[in-house]
Amino acid sequence: YEEKKNKLLGAAVVMSARTYADFTTQATFEVKKCDLFKLEEGPATQVVMTRDEGLQYYRTMQTMRRMELKADQLYKQKIIRGFCHLYDGQEACAVGIEASINLSDHLITAYRAHGYTLTRGGTVKEIMAELTGRRGGIAKGKGGSMHMYCKHFYGGNGIVGAQVPLGAGVALACKYQGNNELCVCLYGDGAANQGQIFETYNMAALWKLPVIFICENNRYGMGTSVERAAASTDYFKRGEFIPDSPGPVDGMDILCVREATRFAADHCRSGKGPILMELQTYRYHGHSMSDPGVSYRTREEIQEVRSKSDPISLLKDRMLSNNMASVEELKEIDVEVRKEIEDAAQFATTDPEPPLEDLCNHIFSNNPPLDVRGTNPWSKLKSVS
Repeated sequence: YEEKKNKLLGAAVVMSARTYADFTTQATFEVKKCDLFKLEEGPATQVVMTRDEGLQYYRTMQTMRRMELKADQLYKQKIIRGFCHLYDGQEACAVGIEASINLSDHLITAYRAHGYTLTRGGTVKEIMAELTGRRGGIAKGKGGSMHMYCKHFYGGNGIVGAQVPLGAGVALACKYQGNNELCVCLYGDGAANQGQIFETYNMAALWKLPVIFICENNRYGMGTSVERAAASTDYFKRGEFIPDSPGPVDGMDILCVREATRFAADHCRSGKGPILMELQTYRYHGHSMSDPGVSYRTREEIQEVRSKSDPISLLKDRMLSNNMASVEELKEIDVEVRKEIEDAAQFATTDPEPPLEDLCNHIFSNNPPLDVRGTNPWSKLKSVS
């Protein structure tokens, strides 16, 4: 036993002696080329990633994945109630987009919003507490899964496609104020056939608004495959009069998403107006927690995507094969992430619910009228069940 113990200790010393200098600090990768639509040149296909960037991307995507799996567990325990749309499988989209814009830029999305709340600056604790409707939630327990907000992040919107014109409005404000900021406006393949989206394209093109329209195509709008819902599934060509649209981007490859977003952001900041992108991605869960997700697709299809195209596995393999990290280092990150998620879940299940008197607060940003919908600050509210 002592001999075995000494060998293990010796191995640990050798491992700890491995310094950061032993790792490759940056590497160049080849990413999938985008088809071009009304563009003379597109995003780079030779991209550089540093070790620090890779580790940060890995941590953020793992946090997102573990957070969504914990939400799944809490929902099945009936601790999370109501609508709940999970983002696992699509992590490369949110993290890749955020890597190419600034926190001072703006972002708006639909109701599959937990991942974007995290990348925009929300904490795991705030997100989990919002899911359980607690006072410490990012919307003070009043928004739930679909309605989370933080600075320069406008939700979380429950009406299909309704966030797109709102995003164009944010972009109009950016142009009006002349602050060189832009708005990323996300919607899914299910929303892509909405009339209000085409109206928004028209206004954005007319006014040359600094907005990146991004269709996150996860292949199914609720339970309907894109082939059954759209006469044309080339969502990146839908802009028509928006002059520049890079073709379908591999939404499972964080570096592909990052470079396409960087290209689109440069386009917007140069005053050329809006640009349209399509990210081809995949969700592992059903549309929402009420959808098992296997009545309109097979378990084998889901497993094939997991085994061949998982965004976290793809990044991990790249880092290991290029000596940018060790297996032990990534496992250490996994352990830290799991602990963060468990601590957040503990908080989310023990933090108190917002008191009844909070029901009428946070409606107006300033100077609210004394009477709002029949109640005033001195009204005593009573719960009737």
